[in-house]
Amino acid sequence: MSKSSTVTVRETPVQKVASATAGGLVIHGENFVIDTDDRIELVDLTDRVMTYVRQFNIKEGMITLWSMHTTCAVFINEFQRALLVDIKKFLEEMVARDRYYMHNDPDHSDCDRMNADSHLRAMLLGHSLTLQISGGEVVLGQWQRILMAELDGPRARTLRAQVWGIS
Repeated sequence: MSKSSTVTVRETPVQKVASATAGGLVIHGENFVIDTDDRIELVDLTDRVMTYVRQFNIKEGMITLWSMHTTCAVFINEFQRALLVDIKKFLEEMVARDRYYMHNDPDHSDCDRMNADSHLRAMLLGHSLTLQISGGEVVLGQWQRILMAELDGPRARTLRAQVWGIS
């Protein structure tokens, strides 16, 4: 077994912005870069995603939000200061940073970031969201917010959003 991770290579790189239309169907994908300041940071993306969706005047459709990183997650939850502290504490207790991980061991891995805990935490939260669009708006419950979890920062993170639907 190799110490190096397997690299995923596309024959054609993902375009930063791509659009297609057919009749009333609109499809648009775009990359967003989010800069983070802390190793573990929770960022509320809701307003940014809602603004992005509104510009396409989609009556009914979907938006998918995708993290382009293995140590950065996107998920739905409430954005409230005490809960954010609880989420960070939960992640740190579920996947302790100071445990032994083969990914952090130079005998088994070439990763110098010592970030196995970040990869495992991202698995708990997930790397993508798909949300409904109805009446031109993202469908969310009263307390639901679209959150990004930086789990190995600070870094610049790329998220891919793709919206599709009937205008």
